Parts: sequence; C-alpha cells; structure tokens
Amino acid sequence: MLRTGRRGLSAVSASLGRRTSPWSIALMAVALIVALPVLVVFAHIVMPTDGVWQHLASTVLSRYLHNTFWLVTIVGLGTLIIGTGTAWLVVMCRFPGKRLFEWALLLPLAVPTYVIAYAYTDFLQFAGPLQSLLRETFGWAYGDYYFPNVRSLGGAATVITLVLYPYVYLLARASFLEQSVCVLDVGRTLGRGPWKLFASVAVPLARPALVGGVSLVLMETLNEFGAVQFFGVDTFTTGIYRTWFGLGEQVAAAQLAACLLTFVIVLVLLERWSRGKRRYFHTTNRYQQLPEYALHGWRAAAATLACLVPVLVGFLLPSGILLNLSLQGGDSLWGTRFIGYAWNSLGLATVAAILAVGLAVVLSYGVRMHDTTFARVASRVASMGYAIPGSVVAVGILIPFAWLDNALNTWLNDHYGYIIGLVFSGSAFILLYAYVVRFLAVSFNAVEASLGKVTPSMDAASRTLGQTAGGTLRRIHTPLMRSSLLAAGILVFVDVMKELPATIILRPFNFDTLAVRAHNLASDERLAEASTASLTIVVVGILPVILLSLAMRRARPGSQA
Repeated sequence: MLRTGRRGLSAVSASLGRRTSPWSIALMAVALIVALPVLVVFAHIVMPTDGVWQHLASTVLSRYLHNTFWLVTIVGLGTLIIGTGTAWLVVMCRFPGKRLFEWALLLPLAVPTYVIAYAYTDFLQFAGPLQSLLRETFGWAYGDYYFPNVRSLGGAATVITLVLYPYVYLLARASFLEQSVCVLDVGRTLGRGPWKLFASVAVPLARPALVGGVSLVLMETLNEFGAVQFFGVDTFTTGIYRTWFGLGEQVAAAQLAACLLTFVIVLVLLERWSRGKRRYFHTTNRYQQLPEYALHGWRAAAATLACLVPVLVGFLLPSGILLNLSLQGGDSLWGTRFIGYAWNSLGLATVAAILAVGLAVVLSYGVRMHDTTFARVASRVASMGYAIPGSVVAVGILIPFAWLDNALNTWLNDHYGYIIGLVFSGSAFILLYAYVVRFLAVSFNAVEASLGKVTPSMDAASRTLGQTAGGTLRRIHTPLMRSSLLAAGILVFVDVMKELPATIILRPFNFDTLAVRAHNLASDERLAEASTASLTIVVVGILPVILLSLAMRRARPGSQA
C-alpha cells in the first residue's frame, strides 16, 4: 500500500542512536573501495587536453549525442514494454506454455550482444541466406527490392533490445511475485479487471523494480561497444574507446566518459524527482498463492505469441544461426582447452555474483540504517561503475594497483632483496575487483528496490523484540528479499560470463575466458570458429538461469512450492 514512510524510517534510525555504527563504517568502506577506480578516472577531468576536447566538440560530439539519445530512448521503451508485459503474463495469467516461458524469457541474457549482432549480420546481409533465398525465389537482382540495413542505428537498437529486455523482465517478475494478495483483493473489490489491475495497481507498486531494470538497461546500452562498433554507429562509448585507445588521449576520453555518466545521473535524478516522497511498502504479512487469470481463445494465443516472439528472435534464431555455423566449421581447438575456458568463466562469475550481492546488501541496509545525504551519495557513487565502459574501469583499476605492486616490490627489494612479482595486478583478484566495480549497480538496484518495499514498522518491531540490526536483516529482511537476491545473482553471474573489455585488459597471463576466445575469433571475421565459444557461453549460462528462475517462484513468501 502507498505510504510516505520516510518519517517512520527516520524515527527507527534515530532510535538506534546517532553514533557511528558498524553498518555505517561498512557502508563507507565499501563505497570508497568500489568507487576508487571511478575516482581515478574522473581525476583526469581537471587535466588539460591540449585542444583535443575542443576538436571533438566541434566535429563528432553532436553525432555522439544524437545517436546515443535515440539509442537509449528506443532500447529503454522497447525493453520496458517487453519486460513488464511478459513478466505480468507469466506471473498472473494461465495460458499454454506459461511454465516454459517463465525461464525461457531469460535465455537472451546468456548470449553476448555482440555475438547476436554478428549472427544477425551474417543472416540478414546481402550475401546472407535470407536475402539469397528471396532473390532465388522471386528472381530479384540487386536494386529490385528494399531490405532494411541491419548495420544501422535501428538495427543496433533492435538487437540490443532483444538482448537486454530480460533485465526488466527479471526484476518486474520478482516484484510481481512479492506483491501481497490483499492489495490485489482490494483492487478487485473496486471493480478492476485484470488489465486495469495491472495498470493501476501492479505497475505503480512495481515502479521501483521497473525503474531499476530500465536503469540497468540504459547503463548497459550506454556501455555497449561490440555491437554498435560492428554496426558502425558512433556513440559516446565508441568515441571513448577511439579517443582513449586509438588516439591515446586519456584525458579527453575521461572527459567523454564524464559526459556519459552525467547523462545517466540526470536520468536517475529526473525519475527520483518525479517520484517525489512516495514510498511503496508491504503492510501485511498475508502472502498467499497468487491468483491466476485463465486465458482462453484468442487471448491465450496472444499471450503465448507475446512471450514466444522475444524468445524466438532474441535467442532461438541467433542460436540456431551460430549452431549452423559451428557445425559447418567451428573452432579447431574445441575439446579440453574449452574445459579450461569454461572453468575460468564459471568460477569468476560465481564468486563475483556472491561478492556483488553481498556488498549490495551492505550498501542498501547501511543506507536504510543511516539514511543521511552522505550515505545516499556514497552508495550512488559506488554503483556508478556500471555506467563507465569496461576498458575505462580497467584502466582506473590498473593504475593504482600497478603502483601498489611496484611500491611493494620496491620495498621488499630494498629491505629483504626479494621481489614477489605482480601480486595484485597480475592475478585473478584484480579481475574480481573489476567485476564488482562494473556490476555492483546490477545487484544494488535489485536489492534496494526490494528492501525499500519493507515497511519501517517491521524494523521497529524487530528491535523492540531485542533483535540486533544484523539479526533483523537475517531474520526479517532476507526472507522477504529472497527472490530479488536471486534475481540480482542471476544478472551479475550472466554479465560476468559475457564481460569482455575489462577481462582482456586485466586477465593474468595464460588466463582466457570464453568471452575472450569468442571475441578474438570474431574480431578477425572468423565467425564460424567464434560460434563454438559463443555457444559454450550459452550452455554454461543456461542451466543457472533456469534453476535460479525456478527458485524465484519457490522463494516467494508463502509459496507452496
């Protein structure tokens, strides 16, 4: 139900005392550690650019702005419509294939965006199988027919939407699963049918989760490099890469990254301003089995089609293209070498997901316990790494850790005549650090949205009964947030499996992942060989996605499963 809530939460915080607590210390420590690479990058802003920035502003900046604006607008709207609509259908409606679509709608998350871009380009280009079949069937020649160019802004927006809509779907589904039956009962007693109930009750209550999902989509879109570069679409991200790694102008690239991050901050602030002081809390512990609306006839067919199309064009078709390419050629190194690639990817993704979710809980709960301006700013700064390109984050990490390794080896050599090598910058530790910096926002948005729906009166009641802050989190909040914690873990796991730029820069010697292998082959236009590693990424990522998706339903409080 709708309540202001902030005054009640402030009263709870005041009752805990205003002195510094372990939660506030943990919040500040996590924020500082995670924000360090971002601060290193932004330290370049005040440095002179020797006219490079002025040159960029007069030549390409307007094109970056135009393409970036339309890309995020199209992708944001597309993912919001697809993700929210399909999530409501699989949670609240009964139609043929519902149980299958519950987890199948997540499958596009397991495929890197740039891999799908390569697959569709091979399939839809002039020399591809689709246009070749059309010409053979109708006797057309070049210029006799119109076919949309996939390597365009519209093509990039479509491909990115097909890959990223599960962000919104997953968080929206978790939010719908957490909603209270009594809220829906009140809506029905007021004469609202399924669709009016969806628009006037479910969507407003799920707004924090929807905003979190769309925010992740927008930041991922702004960070996308492989697909937009392959399609020839100039955005801020391609401009940053070109300026930093092509021209060697780190200062100008950092200033472009600052513009990109400012764009994200403005979007977040506008949404929060429009939300005002409204808060959404569960004020009852009545969690029963959610009612399902049985769909029949054309409505059932429409629901099945609405869920089938995103899975078909976002996963099945491109996976079929890659499978065909793999069977035709494939990677000559397929075999035992891929066990090592898969183990590296799986291990890094699992550890990074656990760390990211754990730190997100610390940040979110720390802000809840000490809801001050400084705490909120610190948590937001710590979660901004997702909006910065992976290579820029990698450089921001590499600079301080390379200095730390050099200082440590110098000190050991001066005092003991011993050098231990690259302890930090040459190990998997720096990779995990980069993943947490990049993807903490993924878990933080999901955890914050779920924790914000728990009414402050539960904190007060728990403390009155003698529970500590940690006990309240463990016994009260965690059970209520189980589905959202699982959703956050899924998102981080799959993102790490696909992550490329930071992995290429920071990986230790002789340490390759499936994403690195696929990219190295695809960048050489060896798409048939790259398809093998790409399909392996999908296979490794599918099983956790299915299991965790099914666990989300069982994680609903009051679930009978």
